[in-house]
Amino acid sequence: MSALAEPGTAARPEASASRIGLLRGVRHGLMLADRSIRSVVRSPATLIDTIIQPVLFLVVFAFLFGGEVAGDWQSYLQTLVPGLMVQIVLYASVGTGLALNTDISKGVFDRFRSLPIARSAPLVGAVLGDVVRYAVALAVLLGLAFAMGFRVRTGPVSVLAAVLLALGLGLTLCWFSVLIGMVTKSPQAVPGIVMAVVLPLTFGSNIFASPETMPGWLEVWVGVNPVSHFVDAARALLLGGDALGAVLSSLAWMAALFAVLFPLALRAYARRTR
Repeated sequence: MSALAEPGTAARPEASASRIGLLRGVRHGLMLADRSIRSVVRSPATLIDTIIQPVLFLVVFAFLFGGEVAGDWQSYLQTLVPGLMVQIVLYASVGTGLALNTDISKGVFDRFRSLPIARSAPLVGAVLGDVVRYAVALAVLLGLAFAMGFRVRTGPVSVLAAVLLALGLGLTLCWFSVLIGMVTKSPQAVPGIVMAVVLPLTFGSNIFASPETMPGWLEVWVGVNPVSHFVDAARALLLGGDALGAVLSSLAWMAALFAVLFPLALRAYARRTR
């Protein structure tokens, strides 16, 4: 962490940190993001849950429920994979709040406060560093899906757009994880609280089944559920269809969610780390 110290910094780090400009603050955040990425590279075991989840969900839902839902698991695989891209990223975002809460509980943030770095740098570093986890989860999911027979019906640009949309959703919803991580005292409580919200969003969507097969009240919920819009966009981008409308709807949801979650998360972070 000594690399974060600037030459000629004052003897009072907190006072110096409060006067750090935007560009230096961004650079400090990128340095701490590099710290997060290096810790993953040096300890690949930290990615075990990120790797296992896509494999379990794809295998379990394709082989166990594919025949019942779509007649055969190969056909079900085509509609399942785009939906799982959304679900896997949402599940991976839980780690952001958990990691921040753990660092605070272990006193890591006390060390950060003693350094002449931007106050927001640890938060920026944690969020940007988690992009690696999202990317690994998506790579594992798509790699296994292609091996099982999943085929894209569009083109490389559409595939890239679907991946970027999924990453954008992860970066948007991770602020909810950050919010819970900052208002929760114990790290062990963070996953349970976040998943209590994520599970209804994912299972109460069109990821696994068509809304037309659901009870009326549940079909209404699926229609207004933002996750369903992201799934529609991913399916259109990978399998063909009206992608523009679904993507624009997804982007609108991302903007709305970010506008709500980001300031709440920042406020909670500022209170917890002051």
